[in-house]
Amino acid sequence: MQLLNTLYITTPETYLRLDNDTLRVEVERETKLRVPLHHLTAVVSFGHIGFSAPLMHRLAGDGIALVMLDDNGRFKARLEGGVSGNVLLRQAHFQRAADPVFALDVARACVAGKIKNTRQVLQRGAREAKSPDEAKQLGRLSDDLAASLRALPAAPNLDVLR
Repeated sequence: MQLLNTLYITTPETYLRLDNDTLRVEVERETKLRVPLHHLTAVVSFGHIGFSAPLMHRLAGDGIALVMLDDNGRFKARLEGGVSGNVLLRQAHFQRAADPVFALDVARACVAGKIKNTRQVLQRGAREAKSPDEAKQLGRLSDDLAASLRALPAAPNLDVLR
């Protein structure tokens, strides 16, 4: 499986253009980087960045998102090609999400995963602690989380679970 990447462009006055099946990054008319489009899932630009129209059309056609942020990282715009999806599947997702029993089961699973991961971090910290007092305190916190984990199945609703 090939991992797709997000390309972040942060250098001011950069210009991006399409060069066959490659995105070419130019700074002061000098090519600084070439990235094959099939390696990308998104391009995120910060500040004043230029884009060629052929590149924007190709990104949209290939389903590669183009996100434009200002110099401070605030969202300005997003260009995305056509999105396909299964309406029936989406409706089924909404129906399941509206079911309080299902929502509670999913929330329990998410909270349980977070508690288990946090416990592992605390247990590792206890093993690697510099002092016995620190190890004891981390062990106590880990035990508290174990008790929270055991209490999860009894939570009758989302508010109690939270």
